[in-house]
Amino acid sequence: MSEEHLWWQKGVVYQIYPRSFADSNGDGVGDLPGITGKLEYVASLGVDAVWLSPIFPSPMADFGYDVSDYMDIHPMFGTLEDFDSLVEKAHSLGLKVLLDYVPNHTSDEHEWFVESRSSRDNPKREWYIWRDAAPDGGFPNNWLSEFGGAAWAWDEATGQYYYRAYHEKQPDLNWRNPEVREAMMDVLRFWMNRGVDGFRVDAVNHLVEDESFRDDPPNPEWREGDAPYLSRIPVHTSNLPETHAEVAGMRRTLDAHGEAHGGERLLIGEVYLSGDELMAYYGEANAGFHMPTNMELVRAAWDARKISAYIESYEAALPEGAWPNWVVGNHDNGRIASRVGVGQARVAAMLLLTLRGTPTIYYGDEIGMTDGDIPPELERDPVAKSSPGFGRDPERTPMQWSEGENGGFSTAEPWLPVPDGNFATVESQEKDSRSMLALYRNLLALRRSEDALSVGSYAPFEVRDDLLAFVREHGGRRFLVALNFGDGSVDLGTPFGGRIVLSTHLDREGEDVSGSVSLRANEGIVVEAGG
Repeated sequence: MSEEHLWWQKGVVYQIYPRSFADSNGDGVGDLPGITGKLEYVASLGVDAVWLSPIFPSPMADFGYDVSDYMDIHPMFGTLEDFDSLVEKAHSLGLKVLLDYVPNHTSDEHEWFVESRSSRDNPKREWYIWRDAAPDGGFPNNWLSEFGGAAWAWDEATGQYYYRAYHEKQPDLNWRNPEVREAMMDVLRFWMNRGVDGFRVDAVNHLVEDESFRDDPPNPEWREGDAPYLSRIPVHTSNLPETHAEVAGMRRTLDAHGEAHGGERLLIGEVYLSGDELMAYYGEANAGFHMPTNMELVRAAWDARKISAYIESYEAALPEGAWPNWVVGNHDNGRIASRVGVGQARVAAMLLLTLRGTPTIYYGDEIGMTDGDIPPELERDPVAKSSPGFGRDPERTPMQWSEGENGGFSTAEPWLPVPDGNFATVESQEKDSRSMLALYRNLLALRRSEDALSVGSYAPFEVRDDLLAFVREHGGRRFLVALNFGDGSVDLGTPFGGRIVLSTHLDREGEDVSGSVSLRANEGIVVEAGG
């Protein structure tokens, strides 16, 4: 890697779930003007880009991931003019704008699918995946939907099944069809022409399916209580080798636009894989995703030794020149403060923002938001309805701006409930110099001021029991990051001289370190090496 780094290599991405960020018109649902009105707050954190979950027209069967028009804005969120205003405001504040791109499937109300299902000989028929019933009248094969049940939906009018990896209102596009491929490249060009700086590609592992439609084998490790989808090993429906060629095509489209209009466009892939399968998504000569999402910190046991081992194996596996990516939470997984506790959420923040690579922060994590308590009658997620216990509503509750009505999110009843009683808010934490919000701002400011903590080298330093320590170094600047994953104190055993520049408790800045140093329960520190 040369000394010149691209904006996204030094940068930090902030994910916004638009339905839940800020409601400007009092209908209980977040919208684009609401986001625009809060961009000064986002910029004040010290992040570099905002990633918006889907904002396109949609029947909302899967809350925007069922797109009925890729080149417009859902009226619930605003208009194209509102979007243009958001991009203009973001850019004026030094923020890039990334959009969710949903290429695997459309809504069944998209005009393409309406045409496709109108007759078997319609020109759009081959834009989707249609199959006759099995000889016994059943499903064409045993493929399963991520949302539960068979991955096939019957169309009475034309007497065939269509494939849907997710909801029955989300028919999969046929990416083996070059017309589909080109239409979806036009979607990318449309939004880049409106100033979008990049995309996060949704559900990319399902993009291509087995041409012979062979059954998926049973999963011998599946047990009652596991997600139903996991009862099969999706070797014929997920992560097929042909997928990488399609990702490379997306990347070429972004690169061509960047060359023509100035400024590199970023391509991030949602990939729930690890090891060689994850690394393959960087593509040959790193011509695939700039960053396939590294979800291991979302899935890993919160254990110092295991996480240290994963960091080292991940770093070692990266192709030459490939750039790392780190995530601790998003709209599909329980919030970090609920998974590891509010105390350890501070340690997680320091880990996320001091590792080598580009981190993503999920809205609300910077104030320690926890999973919402959603009564069954208020559940909205289709996954919760088809696979009880696996719903994603708890991590999608509205941003908690203040202790006022509905957490300051909306003057109307929010689409998902805000907690009752005392809860973390931006307003209260703005007044507290040792709050979670203050920690995030301090971490982001330190990361921005020290290249060693963003693009510098990573080297393990010490790991034992609940202690994980590593060194970041760049341009003669050297920092030790030491993290206590436990609820008791722990001493750093290997000498390291310097001074503490940041503690997760925000009360030890400037303290000299010579030799050993003690970390309190749930504490992390960053130590600047002595001269």
